[in-house]
This record gives sequence, structure tokens and C-alpha cells, in this order.
Amino acid sequence: MKNLLHALFYYVCLPFIYLIAILPFPLLYFFSTGVFFLIYHVLHYRRKIVRENLVKSFPEKQLKEIQEIELRFYRYFCDLFLETFKTLTISKESMVKHCEFAPETLSIFNRLAEENQSFMVVMGHFGNWEWGGNTFSICCRHQLYVIYHPLANKYFNGLVYRMRTRFGTRLIPMKDTLRDMLKNRNELNATAFIADQSPLPDRAYWMSFLNQDTPVFLGIEKIALKIRYPIVYITIRRVKRGYYKVFADRIELPLRREETGAITEIHTRKLENDIRSQPENWLWTHRRWKHIRPQN
Repeated sequence: MKNLLHALFYYVCLPFIYLIAILPFPLLYFFSTGVFFLIYHVLHYRRKIVRENLVKSFPEKQLKEIQEIELRFYRYFCDLFLETFKTLTISKESMVKHCEFAPETLSIFNRLAEENQSFMVVMGHFGNWEWGGNTFSICCRHQLYVIYHPLANKYFNGLVYRMRTRFGTRLIPMKDTLRDMLKNRNELNATAFIADQSPLPDRAYWMSFLNQDTPVFLGIEKIALKIRYPIVYITIRRVKRGYYKVFADRIELPLRREETGAITEIHTRKLENDIRSQPENWLWTHRRWKHIRPQN
């Protein structure tokens, strides 16, 4: 019965998703403005969560500043949602135009390719991470793998899979991360991790992030030290509505493997700096601080 409901919901939504995907950009963003009014002013979608996250993350800001960030975030959030569907129909030329790699970013990736060196990408839910992956697969020589959580609804999971792999990106379920990375070691590739999700509290590395006790995944650091892959931190900055620019920064591995948390601290601090510079362009709707730090 559950599978039937999933299928019904998917096939009802599918025509509307493709209708959004074929809209020219001016109409897409006109529609996005209407969606913003609906989810912010009418449905109040997760407004309590967003407000609480912002207030705790920026205790130095006045309520008026928090409200301004909140409004800008919801406008960006609606754009991001529709831009993701646009991936179903966007051309390669348009994709590269709307999500451009900075010259120094391409230089880092080209240098790694010339060295025949695979590497790991670490980033957050900042800017448009979906478009960043697409542009990488179009412009770079490495085969891109993205670590992901399969969706419970297998029909929507298939749709998301098609969107993310349309330009050559391949996906690895999180549970198969290390196994598949070891299997692909003879191939020139890059494996991308979204690092700002919430791990289980007793398996996490705990640190201060946006003025709060925060659990962070250690898996990226552990894998990098195990297979000695370089790590590149990616920032996807929103230049203006519908346009993003991708910047990269290589993180050097420590010589001593016992320095637990060193890499995790570096990439988490970089993300924190990005969020402080463009606070409206991070995913404030997710429950990032749902866990409490264990006593031990």
C-alpha cells in the first residue's frame, strides 16, 4: 500500500516538475517568487526552525538583522528548489554559464589530473551544490562520484538519480562509501562529500560551530588518512540570482595520523566562514543541532 501511494504521488507530481524544468529562467524565477510567498507567508514552512537556528548562530545580531537574513534565505531556498528541477532540461552550455568555475579552481583540478591524482571534495549545503557537481562533470577530467542518501520513495529517488547523473556524475550510497572508493582506486576520480549533516552523537567529532556545540562527521578525515587522498574544499558562492561561482581550496593532510580532528576542524571552519559571509545561502531549514553532546 505504501509503495502504491509513493507511486501515485510521484506520477501526480511528475508533469508539474517537468513543466517547471522547461520554463525559461525569467519565468522560473517569477514562479519562484510566488512559491516564496506561499511557503513563507502562508504555510510558514519550518519558520520556527529557521528562526531558532539563526538566533543561536548569530547571537550578536539584532532581531531586525535576523529577520532580513531569514527573508533572503527563503527567497534563495525557493530559487534553489526550482533550480534543482531545471537540471532535468538545462544544456551543458547553460549549466556552465550559470555555475562557473573560477580559473584558479580549474587550475587546482587540472594540476591534480596532470599528476594522475584522485582526490576527495568536501563541501556544505551552501550555494547550489547540485549545479556545482554538474559543472564539475562537464569541465573536469576526473570522474565525479557523489556520496548520497537514497530517498525512501524509490520513484523520486530515481528522478533525483537521473538529475544528478545527467552530465556523467555517478552516485555512491553512503553505506558503500569506503568499499566503492577502494574499488575505484585505479580510476582518475573525485569523490564528493557533503560534510554538514548530523551524525549520531556518540560517533561524531564535537566542536564549536556557529556558536553551538556541533557533531561533525569524522568519516571524511578517516578515509583521507587511510587512502592518502588529497582533500579539496569547495565553496559555491551566489553571485546574483541564478548565477554561482565555484572556488576551491586544497587542504593538506597532516603528517601524523594520530592528530584526530585536524582535517575536520579545517574544513568545518572554512564552511563557517562561508556562512558568515553569505548567511542567507546555507540550508537553515535542516535540524543541524538536534543532538546533545554526550557527557563523556
